Amino acid sequence: MQKLQNAQGATFLNKKSCRIDKTVSFGKNVIIHENNIILGNTHIGDNVVLKPNNIINNCQIYEHSCIEQSNLCDSIIGKNCSIGPFARLRPNSKIEDDCKIGNFVEIKNSTIGEGTKASHLAYIGDAHIGKNCNIGCGVIFANYNGRTKNKISIGDNCFIGSNCNLIAPLNVASNTYICAGTTVTEDTNEYDFVIGRVRPSIKPERAKKYLKE
Repeated sequence: MQKLQNAQGATFLNKKSCRIDKTVSFGKNVIIHENNIILGNTHIGDNVVLKPNNIINNCQIYEHSCIEQSNLCDSIIGKNCSIGPFARLRPNSKIEDDCKIGNFVEIKNSTIGEGTKASHLAYIGDAHIGKNCNIGCGVIFANYNGRTKNKISIGDNCFIGSNCNLIAPLNVASNTYICAGTTVTEDTNEYDFVIGRVRPSIKPERAKKYLKE
């Protein structure tokens, strides 16, 4: 490992591999790994860790957050957040404190409430999500109908199961539980349990004939 280099409160593991605009500012005890590109009016707060291969442009990142192999633009990341790997935050995304935005999650023009987790493979656009929600794998916020973009609002303490489609405009009340594989087109009330699946039709040993054909 190369000797650590300090500049403006940041510690670089390999400063030569990084590009840092002069407009970028740092808090205290920031750790920056290899191959980070930090641009524009970005501020990196105290005790933030930037793991390798991030592109960060015009963002505010608050204390004790960790960013890994992600692309962030014109966004705000709160305290004690985990972003990435391979997350994308497009303009006007606000991630509040104690959130997890995991691998291959894309967020655009949305607010993610405190303590909410979207751990993998989701698209969240034009949405407001409350506190302590779970956004499952493969969840899609369908915000565009081909003509206009509409908004989706999710209350606090909601569970959105894997492979759900939320069709805007939509309001999901707090404490709603949406089962995996459900497409939601109607507003919910608090404590609603939402499930929409087609029952499978199983034909015993039919695969033998189908595969031979």
